[in-house]
Amino acid sequence: MEKQLTIALVAHDRRKADMVDWAIEHHQALVPHKLVCTGTTGNLIRQAFDERKIDAKIICMHSGPLGGDAEIAAMVVRKEISLAIFLIDDLNPQPHEADIQMLLRQCRIHNVPIACNQYSADLMITSNLWDNNNYIAKIPQYKDFKRE
Repeated sequence: MEKQLTIALVAHDRRKADMVDWAIEHHQALVPHKLVCTGTTGNLIRQAFDERKIDAKIICMHSGPLGGDAEIAAMVVRKEISLAIFLIDDLNPQPHEADIQMLLRQCRIHNVPIACNQYSADLMITSNLWDNNNYIAKIPQYKDFKRE
């Protein structure tokens, strides 16, 4: 990945340890880029990076329940996010489910790649498409399908 990306990192409480471990594992791929995180997740990643003397640009939004998911969704709409990694706790209800769904929806609408588990995050962060200047993501058309 040569060009600088803005990567959103979001994790629910019971997935934060997974996110910190994932970020440490992939720190070499992450540090050339700007990382935008929800508050607690970003602070945990920053602390883990500091302990390992990993220098990274980490911007923390509010925590998810206090609007961090919505802040990142707004960045998606403004085309300020290149990739989102959102480790979701699918086993427990979230008090801010509407914001979570909004972030996921905006990523889909605006064609921003979003990984919701570690395997898809691994695939996305290591993809060679980031460096392929000939690759142009198709813009969703959202028009009625008509058979001819």
